[in-house]
Amino acid sequence: MQSELPKVLHPLCGKPLIEHVVENLNAAGINDILVVVGYKGDDVIQQLNGRVNFVWQHEQLGTGHAVMQAESYFKDYQGDIVVACGDVPLIKPETFKALVSEIEKPDCGAVVLTMVQDNPTGYGRIIYDSGSFSRIVEEKDATDEQKKITEVNSGTYIFNSRLLFEGLKKIDTNNAQREYYLPDALNFVLQSGYAVKTVVLKNPVEGRGINTRDELISLEKYVAKKTEDKSDE
Repeated sequence: MQSELPKVLHPLCGKPLIEHVVENLNAAGINDILVVVGYKGDDVIQQLNGRVNFVWQHEQLGTGHAVMQAESYFKDYQGDIVVACGDVPLIKPETFKALVSEIEKPDCGAVVLTMVQDNPTGYGRIIYDSGSFSRIVEEKDATDEQKKITEVNSGTYIFNSRLLFEGLKKIDTNNAQREYYLPDALNFVLQSGYAVKTVVLKNPVEGRGINTRDELISLEKYVAKKTEDKSDE
């Protein structure tokens, strides 16, 4: 973002990105929220203080490593855990509710929120085997054939908490980025005899993450136009 400000505190329509995420989770009935903080985490804590809990990730070793930091917080918890990204601000409460509904089906251990992208470059590809979810392959690890797949990972999930943290103990950094990938924990869910389901976003813009100023400006224009269209109805 070429800024001293932590990415999740950059404003979208006058409100920090992470505020949008927390408010949408709250509106979905998800109120016990743990935020994993790293770079300039004190600023994020100050912004959200009193509304969420926090845990530190002192080294940035990947998405799986970030979620590992939450294990002690959830040690006595037996339910399901939504994993959401602080820089993906437009996921609706109804979408979070859809993930909750899906994981409540028999023998479901995790659900991945996916989206179809005309240009899937940079995203993890969703791999199916005989119609059932098989795995997620990251861009840097994908074959040329897999890179043609347009259904991609949004980075948002819901997991059975026991399967999540047991699965995280099984993953390693044997990949192109030498990081702990959270999607690798889905392999453990499948190996444990549970299904991994997918929910596909009807509107892929909802799952758009922010990594650059241009992406932020683009999303700002999208939200402004949507608000304008609604006011004209």
